[in-house]
Amino acid sequence: MPETWDYTLYIPNDLRAVTVCRRTLRMVLTLHGLIRLVDTAELLATELISNAVRHTKGPAALRVRRTAQGVVWIGAWDTDPGPPEPPQPLDQISELAESGRGLALIRACADYWGWQPSGRFGDRGKYVWCELEAA
Repeated sequence: MPETWDYTLYIPNDLRAVTVCRRTLRMVLTLHGLIRLVDTAELLATELISNAVRHTKGPAALRVRRTAQGVVWIGAWDTDPGPPEPPQPLDQISELAESGRGLALIRACADYWGWQPSGRFGDRGKYVWCELEAA
């Protein structure tokens, strides 16, 4: 059975926090022997957290955990309870577009993704999450 763990990093609504999240995620995965997932996980976490910071006004959080089934779950919590815009396929997004690639990249690179309402941190909000097979 794989080792299970769960980390949460609370961040202010500040784009500089995206870098803090990315570097923290790299360290967590490396220390748990999952270096092969780092590049993809960093890309996914960057998209999730930057969306949370750009599209809301309140604090956010990065949560990363490994389940008993060997899945690495990466989620971004923010204070907006509304659903994210549905992603378009990557090949339908203009190269010149300044936005719209985030969830499309998540959809293309993750094994699964989704969103759910959450009141976990005392505020209403949502998690947008994705999963990577680590086993």
